[in-house]
Amino acid sequence: MFKLIQEILIYVIVACSSLFIMSYAVHMLVGGLVNADTESLLIELICVIGIIAMGYMARDVIRRRKGIK
Repeated sequence: MFKLIQEILIYVIVACSSLFIMSYAVHMLVGGLVNADTESLLIELICVIGIIAMGYMARDVIRRRKGIK
């Protein structure tokens, strides 16, 4: 049980840091070139895409551990 909680905690930390890095990369790429509202919208869009991708990867890990193809 402790190993599962430890693994989930690691995944959460990695997911949060990945979202931060993705949003910062968007800020560095378009910051100052576009309106602040547009930049916020792009950051939100990239974060949503990142969350969907991470959800898909988590689903894949769960399915592989259960032996479902």
